Amino acid sequence: MEPVLAILIGVLVAVAVWLMLSRNFVRLLLGFAMLGNAVNLSIFVAGRLTRAAPPLIADGAVAFEGAYANPLPQALVLTAIVIGFGLLAFALVLAWQAHVRLGTVLTDEMRIAEPLPEKKEPAS
Repeated sequence: MEPVLAILIGVLVAVAVWLMLSRNFVRLLLGFAMLGNAVNLSIFVAGRLTRAAPPLIADGAVAFEGAYANPLPQALVLTAIVIGFGLLAFALVLAWQAHVRLGTVLTDEMRIAEPLPEKKEPAS
């Protein structure tokens, strides 16, 4: 199962990079979200995938016995999903406001902070 997920992570990273290289701000945000999902999936896979036993310590035992899924990466991924969703929602609202105020979502045309220099006519 891990090789299939490794291939899926690679595909997600490749698509995310392709989207982030676009000049469209909305595609950039979607690529950023997809990259976040790929990172979350890789952290989840690093915690081992097993159906052997839940990660519970038996009465009288000091540590886990046998194969188990590490609960720490699962908790980290759950937290990262919530934070990533909030960040994506905020960024999409910013993109919407940029479209309303500037009339475009293309990053090359969003030059309100750095306007193009005006061309001076040659003195005759």
